[in-house]
Amino acid sequence: MLFAPTLPMHAQTPAAPGPRPWMNTSLSPDQRAELVLKQLTLDEKIGLLHGNGMAHASQWQMPLTYLSNGGAGMTAGIPRLGIPNIYMSDASYGVRDSGANGRYSTALTSALGSASSWSAEAACQYGTLIGRELRAQGYNMTLGGGTNLTREPRNGRTFEYLGEDPLLAGTLVGNRIKCEQAQHVIGDIKHYALNDQETGRNIVDVKISHRAMQESDLLAFHIGIQIGNPAAVMCSYNRINSDYACENKYLLTDVLRKQWHFPGFVLSDWGGTHSTEKASAAGLDNEQPLADFFGPKLKEAVEANRVPASEIDDHARRILRSMFLSGVVDHPIEKSVVDIEGHLDIAQHIEEQSIVLLKNDNSILPLDGTKLHTIALIGAHADVGMISGGGSAQVDPPGGNVIAPEGHRGTHWQDHIWFPTSPLKALKAALPNAKIDFNSGTDPAAAAAFAKSADVAIVFAHQWTAEGMDLPSLSLPDNQDALIAAVAAANPRTIVVLETGTAVTMPWLPNVAGVVEAWYAGSRGHIALANVLTGAVNPSGKLAMTFPRSEQDLPHPTIPPLAKEDRGAGSGAVNDRARPASRYSVTYDEGAKVGYKWYESENKQPLFPFGYGLSYTAYAYSNLKTNSAARSVTFTVTNTGKRPGTEIAQVYATLPQQSGETFKRLAGFESVTLAPGESKTLTIPLNPDVLSIFDEQKEAFQLLPGTYKITAGPSSADTPLQGTLNLQ
Repeated sequence: MLFAPTLPMHAQTPAAPGPRPWMNTSLSPDQRAELVLKQLTLDEKIGLLHGNGMAHASQWQMPLTYLSNGGAGMTAGIPRLGIPNIYMSDASYGVRDSGANGRYSTALTSALGSASSWSAEAACQYGTLIGRELRAQGYNMTLGGGTNLTREPRNGRTFEYLGEDPLLAGTLVGNRIKCEQAQHVIGDIKHYALNDQETGRNIVDVKISHRAMQESDLLAFHIGIQIGNPAAVMCSYNRINSDYACENKYLLTDVLRKQWHFPGFVLSDWGGTHSTEKASAAGLDNEQPLADFFGPKLKEAVEANRVPASEIDDHARRILRSMFLSGVVDHPIEKSVVDIEGHLDIAQHIEEQSIVLLKNDNSILPLDGTKLHTIALIGAHADVGMISGGGSAQVDPPGGNVIAPEGHRGTHWQDHIWFPTSPLKALKAALPNAKIDFNSGTDPAAAAAFAKSADVAIVFAHQWTAEGMDLPSLSLPDNQDALIAAVAAANPRTIVVLETGTAVTMPWLPNVAGVVEAWYAGSRGHIALANVLTGAVNPSGKLAMTFPRSEQDLPHPTIPPLAKEDRGAGSGAVNDRARPASRYSVTYDEGAKVGYKWYESENKQPLFPFGYGLSYTAYAYSNLKTNSAARSVTFTVTNTGKRPGTEIAQVYATLPQQSGETFKRLAGFESVTLAPGESKTLTIPLNPDVLSIFDEQKEAFQLLPGTYKITAGPSSADTPLQGTLNLQ
């Protein structure tokens, strides 16, 4: 069937006169959806179940693509009944493709960076900002909400996700979605599920037990859905135990609908639909960005009685319900100008909470402007900007890519994009009495000579990652390890600032005085970083993922390579969907032992553990008490240093012996801000899902009776307080 270069007939029908009972806001979203559903023709229902093309993507163009508002896609509404079009935009750490419609987007710190704040409040601010900017640009659905655990740290999309622990990731994404959706946009959580590598992402078959997936990746999604109540779930490209995620009955029906009672709709990742009847029966509601399977083929299957009409009703009902739930019907889009300065302030504040101080020998930080005379700034284009993450998460920087030649500053898929956020300028403003000079670092020997006589040398190092590719290793690219080693050999007062999208290895670590992880820092990252380096802000971020010493310590030292005929299948291109089923698979035999759980169970010492982060002050933990009836833990945190600061206190639980586990689980956490000498007593409830195991026979979580070992402290590797919880 060819699509006419106009709206589908049902979307052209003039508004129907007479009463519209579904516009009664006192009714529930379910009631309103049911009233609309009764008015729809089969064509109108199917029109809700697919996209109409994607702007700026030649393989996904169709005559209606122009209606997408420059975003990732559009699903046509029912104008005659007052049901609007759904305009979708990628929005991982800010609204993508803003330049296409002449608007401005704020880039926040990357999702992984924001997870290092461990802050539900910051996650809410993150979601609120993106929701407002989506609506200002004419969108009413976000395609953010990345929640895949960082099981494979070389994954090119690690920066889009929220770390390795399901409680942390689920809590943060849930609060982000809740506040994003409060801005009257359809919230989304993705990529459901186990889309933990980009290599062969369209064909890879993930092998994993039900218990392992339920206690790891799926638990993160479940917690996020419980907190955020998202209107939509995006299924992923990969297969899980032989079935593609977007036609996987276990994921979409048995877990999402029956176990979790999720009432929203499921849309495919772009080009992630592989069938009509199987996908429909499994629980896929909306194909994106085209209508290859859920357009004419679906209508023909209904008319031939291969797909029951009730199944179509279920799909349409869930989409309509989500539109009413999120408020996109009652609050039509009105393009507007956002509060640019206010949003920049929010982005800066979140980045300040997300920066992690990893090493600080002899208190080399914060930089003391009254004592420093010369600072050598080296590498990573730190004179002009800071790098960002690529792919569908990419946010357009104002004025274009700052390191590109004049006239070529547009942003393209998988370009290395640098924002005009100059650390050099920010540090000069923060330290006006110091002489700060820059060296590009392209010649390590010259950089070492440049740094030798400076009071302090600061080496900026970057690691670019993006959708559609995985890293070959966790080493810094472009000979940067040699650069850092040379500078540190010349000047022992060397500080390394990392701009990365995932963990990196650090062969030079023993020889540098300080290390600061800044992540992809966003639109005000340079100012946030300068505030932390100079002590205007006391760092409080803690790692949301483990940094290994080497790839050999990972559960999978290498990512299995693709067969020659399958290479290129990580790009998401449409022709990959036509590829015959491949034998390419990954077996997650580590099961639920993701991140710190793996290192503990295998007795491996990481470079930096999950939950780790230093401060310019110090904290002491004392007086732990457990309450078995309330399933909670109480203890005291004291600021024993000379500066005010914020500590992220963490509680871990080790399950009874019959669980068969040899590792602890993060069971609760809380941030506490303390003045010097101040103490506060925290009572932290322990998440019951985290205390439970998944029973594969009953297909349900079960709380084991017995003694639970409880520990608390500043990181997964440092839990000085110990106690027990006795549960029946």
